Amino acid sequence: MFCVFSILRVKEIDWTKMVRGQKVYEPPQYMSVNTAVQQILENLKERGDDDGDVLSEDSLAVGVARLGSDKQTIISGTLRQLVDTEFGEPLHSLCIVGKLHALEADMLRHFAVDKSVIPVL
Repeated sequence: MFCVFSILRVKEIDWTKMVRGQKVYEPPQYMSVNTAVQQILENLKERGDDDGDVLSEDSLAVGVARLGSDKQTIISGTLRQLVDTEFGEPLHSLCIVGKLHALEADMLRHFAVDKSVIPVL
């Protein structure tokens, strides 16, 4: 499983000020699972990777928000499903699933947007 924890955007330039010739950076902010997935999907589309050997829109992933708190959210599904799923307030983490063990598949199915996309092992 590949994980991106507490996704943080840093050093993003303020384009409205850059147009005026000022090089000003916006303050760092936390990225949502949705934004991270959207960027991954855009990158896949730009690359034109049709074989999907490594990663595709149908790759399984887990989005987590506020893990360990009373308001935690855990949702699994394909990248295509997670891009439109609401995770609420930060902190968010994204895990891209690799080869699954049977117990891992059972847990992913428990938190799945659509249980039919998680393989039964």
